Amino acid sequence: MRVEQLTCAIGAELVGVNLADAIHDDSLFAEIRTALLKHRVLFLRDQDISRAEHVAFARRFGELEDHPVAGSDPDYPGLVRIYKTPENPNDRYENAWHADATWREAPQFGAVLRCVQCPPVGGDTMWANMVLAYENLPDHIKLQIADLRARHSIEASFGAVMPIEKRLALKAQYPDAEHPVVRTHPETGEKVLFVSAFTTHFTNYHTPARVRFGQDANPGAGDLLRYLISQAYIPEYQVRWRWTPNSIAIWDNRSTQHYAVMDYAPCHRKMERAGIIGDRPY
Repeated sequence: MRVEQLTCAIGAELVGVNLADAIHDDSLFAEIRTALLKHRVLFLRDQDISRAEHVAFARRFGELEDHPVAGSDPDYPGLVRIYKTPENPNDRYENAWHADATWREAPQFGAVLRCVQCPPVGGDTMWANMVLAYENLPDHIKLQIADLRARHSIEASFGAVMPIEKRLALKAQYPDAEHPVVRTHPETGEKVLFVSAFTTHFTNYHTPARVRFGQDANPGAGDLLRYLISQAYIPEYQVRWRWTPNSIAIWDNRSTQHYAVMDYAPCHRKMERAGIIGDRPY
């Protein structure tokens, strides 16, 4: 296996390896996992693997989870189908910079995403290094956010387009999760900036140390949150991957965010993602 770094900040392509071999080869899997921790997102091309092999490889990292809104393959629980088609006008909407499932108390460890069908041009996915985003923050901002916590919501994101009864039922099933604004990576010990499009507000900003008068809280907290979320937008922290059929991305959801670019209408884009259960951020 050859590891070819793609940018100075994040991402590497694995060459000369078949992921199906890593299902049973402990040494090969250990190499892949080590590369993942170093580069945060790994890419492979020409991986003609079955859904069963896709799921089996992803399970080497941990158990898989379904998504309450996106549909899963009926034969392979945990293999989420992200299918965009010209026939469905609702598919013309894509997403914002985010880490997956931070609205859960225990967001995902990571994911293995395979391209089934993609446009001839467009439909790329981008990832950002949120360890580097934290490291490069000004010192006074690091001090300001050291103890801050924030809410992450499925209701305000996936639930926003639902009728109110269905939206409230979704929130009842998945109450907003609270996480530290700066989490510690459980394997590397790195500090990670951990707010994204799922983050709605800080939960402990309104204190005498930060707020002179009550009206300080709303603009102060809102402006700070928007500034922190915008750090993922910085090109120097990013890598961009152009999909081809049977190409694969594996990423560490604990230290990255990603963004699927919606620039390919009216084409098909069909992806399948195995999301791996993670642990509670601290």
